[in-house]
Amino acid sequence: MKLIYVADPMCSWCYGFSKEMAELMEMNPEISLEIVVGGLSAGSNKVLDDAGKRFRLMHWSKVEAISGLPFNREALMAREGFVYDSGPACRALVTAIKMNAGISILKIFRAIQHGFYVDGKDVTSPSELVKILSNTFALEGYPVNGDLILTMFNSEEIKLETENHFKTVKHTFGISSFPALLLEDHGEIKTISAGYMAANMLQEIMNKISNQNDSVLCQKHS
Repeated sequence: MKLIYVADPMCSWCYGFSKEMAELMEMNPEISLEIVVGGLSAGSNKVLDDAGKRFRLMHWSKVEAISGLPFNREALMAREGFVYDSGPACRALVTAIKMNAGISILKIFRAIQHGFYVDGKDVTSPSELVKILSNTFALEGYPVNGDLILTMFNSEEIKLETENHFKTVKHTFGISSFPALLLEDHGEIKTISAGYMAANMLQEIMNKISNQNDSVLCQKHS
């Protein structure tokens, strides 16, 4: 049994949902988690104007009210010439996954989100992303040279793997909005949530699916 979290580091609802995911994983330490990035605005070259910033702040306010998580509005409004391209942040997470350092990938994902939404870092910048990954690895007792991270980040292998994530989300899962949480059990994938949901509600749905599966197994062996 495995949970599949489909998300984007620069999706504000994913930022709120990641807190719920952390709580859910604490409730289910025996279940593995895979994160697949969706590329919400990957490849965008449009500069975010004031209207675009205010539009995003409207969503941020909704997420803040529901999740209780903080947002650094001032940093976004003050940033000039900012292109809301989530591609680099997605690629940074794929880099971390590929490094397979034995560190919770959700923790790394949340570090990228925290860097953007709380610390006001420009997570479209490879150098900022390398710092976030490097600092997170170090805090978890796995120091990694920043140059190594950057080399992997810029490699064709990681670029291709990131594109594969996007294709999987779009064509295999058929998902176009984030966050989404899927459960894979014996090769069958079921949707737990299509959108933000509290951890206790996610747990209830998982329990129902588990009970249904147990019932089916009992019927097969009766």
